[in-house]
Amino acid sequence: MFNLKTFLVKERIGVLKLVDAFDIYDPATGAQVGVAKENISIWLKLLRFVVNKRLLPTLVEVREHDEGRVVLAIRRGFTLVRSYVTVTDGLGKEIGRFKSKLFSIGGGFHVLDGMEQPVAEIKGDWKGWNFRFLTPDGTEIGRVTKKWAGLGKELFTSADNYVISLSDSHVIRTDAMPLLLAAGLAIDTIYKEK
Repeated sequence: MFNLKTFLVKERIGVLKLVDAFDIYDPATGAQVGVAKENISIWLKLLRFVVNKRLLPTLVEVREHDEGRVVLAIRRGFTLVRSYVTVTDGLGKEIGRFKSKLFSIGGGFHVLDGMEQPVAEIKGDWKGWNFRFLTPDGTEIGRVTKKWAGLGKELFTSADNYVISLSDSHVIRTDAMPLLLAAGLAIDTIYKEK
């Protein structure tokens, strides 16, 4: 899964959806390569009826298929002003963190590895639909682009589709690939959910 350079992430549609779920595809073949689902307690699900989801903690687990083992986990605690997200591998070892920016048009956050060293910066455009992965020196190493899902889906649901693509022209550390996939998924959970 982490050897791919491009992922298509489709958020699942649901009525009164209290947890988010995403299907992850290889856009070149159309094959499903992963599933990401929120795994939260019942009291948090109920609390979402009265409190904005962006303020509440969440845990998103990424698996290669629905019943497979967790290969990546994205955890955000309670937040008021600034979101802090921790990313762990399938064994529970922390591989990085995301720290949202205080002031950003379109959204953005810093991506740090397990040693708190900057790996990338995520910068959104003014619409908040397209995001760029930038190295600490400003080189673009990838993009997250929102895909139009059709009038009905766009108007009546909050489900979004994203393409996460990493640059072929820039050498990316292999241990950064899971972190950048997690960053693409975190855009939806940090900025897009209400």
